[in-house]
Amino acid sequence: MEDSLKLENQLCFPLYLCSKEIIRKYTPYLSKIDLTYTQYIVMLYFWEKKESNVKALGKTLLLDSSTLTPLLKKLESKGYIVRQRLSSDERNLKLTLTEKGEKLKSKVVDIPSKVGKCLNVSKDEAETLYKLCYKILFNLEKED
Repeated sequence: MEDSLKLENQLCFPLYLCSKEIIRKYTPYLSKIDLTYTQYIVMLYFWEKKESNVKALGKTLLLDSSTLTPLLKKLESKGYIVRQRLSSDERNLKLTLTEKGEKLKSKVVDIPSKVGKCLNVSKDEAETLYKLCYKILFNLEKED
């Protein structure tokens, strides 16, 4: 077997495992407030931006509209966001954070630090990993 095909030589494999396991660490905290991890990252986006549209949200989170549509409907049904068709362009949806959605932030503010403690990496190591991940994402997007 070629070395390039060994699982232990695949960069994608530990990245995949880390992502999966970190999301697993978020799950018990998020389930207490009835959010999935994907719903949580959408809410992180809205706590920062307050309003957006599907295209901008999808571009930031690298999610397509077929993934976002049911997710946004679910967040709307929970009262966290409002989806509103624009009269000027009915294909475009304006997405707005609600007051209830804003209040949810207080229930999750300590989750990142709780999960971060599980990682057991220094601040410098975490910053290096963060920068490397974004470098990889930037390079992958450049190739598309």
